[in-house]
Amino acid sequence: MDINAALAAQKYAASRPATAPDPTIEAAGAAASDFMSTLQRTEETAKAALTGGADTHTLVQAMAETKFAVDTAVTVRDRVVEAYQEILRMPV
Repeated sequence: MDINAALAAQKYAASRPATAPDPTIEAAGAAASDFMSTLQRTEETAKAALTGGADTHTLVQAMAETKFAVDTAVTVRDRVVEAYQEILRMPV
């Protein structure tokens, strides 16, 4: 009986409280803000290139970063939709 109580106490202490933030949600929020900052930087670079404030190489590099960010976001979205559809197909 003592072993089970000690194991239960250890597991209880190691668990995260229900009020603690979920690290996966925080990571998703950080990824979304990083995505938005990439888009904003590219837009600023494009404006600067049109007014002569940035060279062509910088613009092409910013556009490539944006394409990579958009491709990544689309892939994540597709995986989330696919997982949701799998859940809907599960028998109840």
